[in-house]
Amino acid sequence: MKPIWFKESNRVLNRPYGMTEEECGDLTVFTNGEQCISCWRPTLKERLSILLFGRVWLWVYFGGTQPPVSIAACRTLFKRK
Repeated sequence: MKPIWFKESNRVLNRPYGMTEEECGDLTVFTNGEQCISCWRPTLKERLSILLFGRVWLWVYFGGTQPPVSIAACRTLFKRK
């Protein structure tokens, strides 16, 4: 999956020092100081895999514990006015 820009985004998180662009790219997010939200688009192959197997895996490069995370499959998390 690739992270994509979305209109509510208000910050770019740069990749960690020491990692190459192939290992980790910059990430466009929305943040309100309490949470960061990013938007990802699966490739056609990934979309077919989700349809067939019904699984999405999440891993976090952090270490010995997992920080709070959430994942959702929906058009938007932001209410339209």
